[in-house]
Amino acid sequence: MLVLTNGNFYHLVKTRLRLGHAKSRGPFLGFAREWSGIVRNAEFCSTLVRRQPLPDGVEKKPSRIQQRNRRRILDAALDVFSKHGYRGATLDQIAEAAGLSKPNILYYFDGKEEIHLTLLNQLMETWLDPLVTLDPKGDPLQEILGYVQRKLDMARDLPRESRLFAGEILQGAPRMAPHLISGLQPLFDEKCSVIKTWMDRGDLAHVDPRHLIFSIWATTQHYADFDAQVKVLLRDDPSSHDGAAAYLETVFTKLLTP
Repeated sequence: MLVLTNGNFYHLVKTRLRLGHAKSRGPFLGFAREWSGIVRNAEFCSTLVRRQPLPDGVEKKPSRIQQRNRRRILDAALDVFSKHGYRGATLDQIAEAAGLSKPNILYYFDGKEEIHLTLLNQLMETWLDPLVTLDPKGDPLQEILGYVQRKLDMARDLPRESRLFAGEILQGAPRMAPHLISGLQPLFDEKCSVIKTWMDRGDLAHVDPRHLIFSIWATTQHYADFDAQVKVLLRDDPSSHDGAAAYLETVFTKLLTP
């Protein structure tokens, strides 16, 4: 039995349509007329043949090509979402950036929302890591300065991810709210408690730990979220990252030294 994927089904229909448009009297003419209204819309066409579920307990391992295409789609989508936001991004833009057809995108993902959720789920663990590594047993000031440096390095190395996260938050976190509640909030509370303990011991100057962390986020993520503005104002200075690191070390050292 012939099993058609979204991509080759679409190609097959278009092939038959070309035969119809050429006024062929062959057996495909009736088929072409019948489906002509459907194949004009590739997205709808991709929904005609769905991935068939496997029996319970059976998992099919993705092939290397499938894994490569998924990575390709997600990387392209990260670019598109970071530039246009969730609402401004389209499957057409993602398909063009990935160099794949729209039906091919829909073979791997159900739609734009699933792609966006996949990216956010992958991002959350990475996003929390710098705060996770804040060590209660370490030197308090050095732990804070290390956290600042990790966040600044992340802004340099993962600017698209930073803008994806910022865009989601600016929209009210409609898709990330569960992660904020279950993942970020308890971690945030835990680390605020650690910092407060350091301050109560006299190891750090007294400030509100919550707003300290907010200020670290603001002064580091700025370099990713406002990258276009930063580049213009610093004239693409290659030493800007080191300059930012030195400045922030001075600011937080002066702020937190008892």
